[in-house]
Amino acid sequence: MTTLKVHNIETAPTESKPLLENSQKAYGMIPGLHGVLAASPQLLKAYQQLHELFVNSSFNENELTVVWQTINVEHACHYCVPAHTGIAKMMKVDDSITEALRNETPLADSKLEALRTMTLSIVRNRGNVSQADLDTFYAAGYGEQQVLDIILGLSQKVISNYTNHIANTPVDDAFKSFAWKK
Repeated sequence: MTTLKVHNIETAPTESKPLLENSQKAYGMIPGLHGVLAASPQLLKAYQQLHELFVNSSFNENELTVVWQTINVEHACHYCVPAHTGIAKMMKVDDSITEALRNETPLADSKLEALRTMTLSIVRNRGNVSQADLDTFYAAGYGEQQVLDIILGLSQKVISNYTNHIANTPVDDAFKSFAWKK
């Protein structure tokens, strides 16, 4: 049962209407998450801006997927895991990466596994990571910018994951075939 309203362009607050129109243009639909976020124009705008900033961060498509899905799975987000499975397919991310993330198994690529491990450490420890964690991450080929870019991705995911938990946002038809449960 949905506990928060999923808005469309007609029912959304006035300030959210152009933001939902942008979603419609960008995705060919209004994702359910965006419809829920529309009840707070400021939160929808923040989410959209964080998304844009994160996709333009220092990470490539595989790395974006690792950060997003690691957080989605850790937060057990029934909506975002299938959505980002579909998004990963659109971005041509190898299915083996997506499946390992969904199943919480180590990634075959050691650099991506270091990214997954650091992301988990940041999430689970609420940012209180050890110097040893940082050193291991840096030894894998990442740097300070990537630590901060993980935090950027986490900021986006806190908005979506927490909202979806509260709203019980229905999974969009486009992503139903990628349904997931922890």
